[in-house]
Amino acid sequence: MAFIDYYQILGIPKTATEKDIKVAYRKLARKYHPDLNPDNKEAELKFKEINEANEVLSNPENRKKYDKYGKDWKHGEEFEKAQRQRQQHSQFSGSQGGFGDQEGFSGQDYSDFFESMFGGGRTSSRNRQAPKYKGQDYNAELHLNLKDVYTTQKQVLTVNEKKIRLTIPAGVENEQLIKIKGNGGPGINGGPNGDLYIKFIISNNTDFKREGNNLYKVVDLDLYTAILGGDIIVDTFDSKVKLKIQPETKNETKVKLKGKGFPVYKKEGEFGDLILTYHIKTPTGLSEKERELFTELQKLRKDD
Repeated sequence: MAFIDYYQILGIPKTATEKDIKVAYRKLARKYHPDLNPDNKEAELKFKEINEANEVLSNPENRKKYDKYGKDWKHGEEFEKAQRQRQQHSQFSGSQGGFGDQEGFSGQDYSDFFESMFGGGRTSSRNRQAPKYKGQDYNAELHLNLKDVYTTQKQVLTVNEKKIRLTIPAGVENEQLIKIKGNGGPGINGGPNGDLYIKFIISNNTDFKREGNNLYKVVDLDLYTAILGGDIIVDTFDSKVKLKIQPETKNETKVKLKGKGFPVYKKEGEFGDLILTYHIKTPTGLSEKERELFTELQKLRKDD
């Protein structure tokens, strides 16, 4: 896998502070965001690279390993462990008069480990098999609108110039993380490929509020319908329903429409509920006649 310079991607020096990283990331993320660059594959790839660079450099521990080991930073612990073993072996061999090879390991064997991990092509004199390591995991974000995840859909993602066909089940949650096995970086020395982790970022530009599988909506009622009752037409997420308003309905009255909420993730045909809250609107701009009628009503209520 080619070396990726995360500092260069974010346009910052290696001496950048955490604040510098955050500022650079936010600036570039806005510039290359898919919503601002529709159907722009180059911007989409750039946006994913920016996110990957930020995930590594914004984490102090990962950044330290990256600065030390480059593209193989995820295998830094294995490298350091092998290095310690090599040092211990060297000390042991020296104290035993140089006969450490009789224990089954030689300095050459440890060198082979480093060579196999960090790009060397040398093989062990004993033809020992080089260690296999899982490839790097990739992380990506997929930005969708709430309406997009109301139904199951298929999309084609491009990750590191590789097209991946993805079925997105209805009902996926905001910031939900899914794993696509084997679609990360290539394995080292014949090891398994890494995995691809996709985080869903779901924007809501509807009149509905989503909480889990339930939807919530405020419905305005005019004063006259609230007092006298009547029928109203209400928009659900995907259709319209006719509702009967009971006379003398109070402000903030809640009504539940069972099964009119959001799809349940990976449960075909199951839906949450839609909870409506009635908000009674006070009439404004009254005519003189209307004021007289309200005054009469007020007197009647006082007489009672």
